[in-house]
Amino acid sequence: MRKRSRARELALKALYRIDITKDNYESALADIWTNLEPESDESIKEFAKAIVKGVAENLSDIDSLIGKYATNWEIKRMATVDRNILRFGIYELLFMSDIPPKVTINEAVDIAKKYGDKDSGRFINGILDQIYKTVPQKVPQTSKFQPPDKSQL
Repeated sequence: MRKRSRARELALKALYRIDITKDNYESALADIWTNLEPESDESIKEFAKAIVKGVAENLSDIDSLIGKYATNWEIKRMATVDRNILRFGIYELLFMSDIPPKVTINEAVDIAKKYGDKDSGRFINGILDQIYKTVPQKVPQTSKFQPPDKSQL
């Protein structure tokens, strides 16, 4: 598995935990590094942390977009996995200028197929594609995360 794909899966696990337990992102990530991924490569940890921190810092805006584009769905009634895949996908689309939007969408759909139910992939694809086509993209990133050199991935 590619490093960024693994980092996205770990970010999903942290976001899921935060959503359920209401822990802060530092605590959720610390638990994942201790219990699930003690041997993870540092670039995986940094990318996952950038996603989780970015989602946490922009949660109300991200959830607002989900509410706008997920017609006939209340965000609180969505599957927790789907809601958090949408959160990290939207964060990547809007804030991580080094990632092509199609890559973000494809990765989110693949993770939805792996962790969600049989309709999750289509659901995630539909919403992220609408946001990609209508919302101004690539807000300058405010986090201090610097992506690793592409030759390392």
